[in-house]
Amino acid sequence: MANAKSYDAVVIGGGPGGYVCGIRLGQLKQKVLVVEKEEVGGVCLNWGCVPSKALIATSHTYEKAKDGAAIGLVIDGLRLDVNKMQDWKGGIVKKLTGGVRGLLKGNGAELVMGEGRVVSPTQVSIKTREGATEVVDAKAIVIATGSSTIELPAFKFDGKQIIGAKEAVSLREIPKRLLVIGGGVIGLELGCVYQKFGSQVTVVEATPSLLPGVDPECTAVVEKRMVKHGAKILKNAKAMGYEKNADGSLAVRVDLGDGKFDTLVTDVVLVAVGMRPSSAGLGLEEIGVKLERGFIPTDHVGRTNVPTVFAIGDVSGMPMLAHKASKEGEVVAEIIAGHKAAKDWVAIPGAIFTDPEIAVAGLTEAQAKEKGIDVKVGKFPFGALGRAMAVNETDGFIKLVSDKKTHEVLGFHIVGPAATDLISEGMLALEMHAFLEDIGMTMHPHPTLGEGIMEASLSGLGQAIHILNR
Repeated sequence: MANAKSYDAVVIGGGPGGYVCGIRLGQLKQKVLVVEKEEVGGVCLNWGCVPSKALIATSHTYEKAKDGAAIGLVIDGLRLDVNKMQDWKGGIVKKLTGGVRGLLKGNGAELVMGEGRVVSPTQVSIKTREGATEVVDAKAIVIATGSSTIELPAFKFDGKQIIGAKEAVSLREIPKRLLVIGGGVIGLELGCVYQKFGSQVTVVEATPSLLPGVDPECTAVVEKRMVKHGAKILKNAKAMGYEKNADGSLAVRVDLGDGKFDTLVTDVVLVAVGMRPSSAGLGLEEIGVKLERGFIPTDHVGRTNVPTVFAIGDVSGMPMLAHKASKEGEVVAEIIAGHKAAKDWVAIPGAIFTDPEIAVAGLTEAQAKEKGIDVKVGKFPFGALGRAMAVNETDGFIKLVSDKKTHEVLGFHIVGPAATDLISEGMLALEMHAFLEDIGMTMHPHPTLGEGIMEASLSGLGQAIHILNR
């Protein structure tokens, strides 16, 4: 194959890791080819982050309108047109995926729709959608194949009544009863959506707490809100299997622990037990790339044990977050182009779009204590913020974890309105190694939700103005 096409880099996967890597490589004047088998934007743009947020926003507006009488907003004849909502959501996805294609092209990156497979440390075989196969040469190969939904053997997806997140964001009928297996981010975000749209929601979580790994005080606020609105939440419980009833409903058998079992009747089961890395069938083992439990381990610049092969995003390890994938894509692009770069971030933020939202960055109290740090916690409730009252969303708080001795800020934990937007200030503070004084003495505009961050910092110093200091 003497006349095979040759590239500086071939990126396999066009999700938030792959397409960002492709764009940056193009900007750095590298000859780059991005190979995508389904649609650019990956899980995130097509059925993950973006479409779910469109439904979440609609469900919030719907609930606010429904309960508007309390604030003098009386709406008669309010109804949800699910088809219209889904068409609107589809339009957003189309616009964004089109935008990604345009950005790749505009930055000089080539895009081919097909399946990529590594055949040597410097060659990729591409089977195009049309069925043709060609082998291209590449000085560097970037694996950005993401992850896919984990399926439970006892709950095989049928796309209608046993569904994953992919189908859950595209339902054109609101289920009367929805049973969610998994109390993690995806399960709770979508559970909250359908609860607002009128579904009777039950969450079955195998561990002792919802949102494992998140500050339990934050999780408690979301759980309390869901239960208040009629959700049933079963922890330390396992869904064992189901039978179909004569009326078409499903009888799900649940192991409640301690030898107790229950049968729950539902219309739709949403399986949300997590994602697994998509590393199989790429030819990686054959060329000597090391895999660990399906993940591709990499070093501080995203390089695998085979020097010409890089991996980014979900396939390269936890946490499986779009913004982590994008950042890694940029780092790898810089390295391939011969620049200096590294994965040297202080923290990776987490944004959870439940109701209320949760956003985290840096260490929890428990993690800081494990490191032997004597901590000081500053906390400010949204209930004491004028702006939160004005938007009628007062549940939750802002919590800052800092080093008691030095006052350096170590972690941010926010549960409440716009938490996912507010966390960016926290990330900047962590990256800049800010101290409580830096945030607390920075003038924040009034009346805003961001003032809560200033007040939480002052609370850590024992100087909060709008709550009594502990």
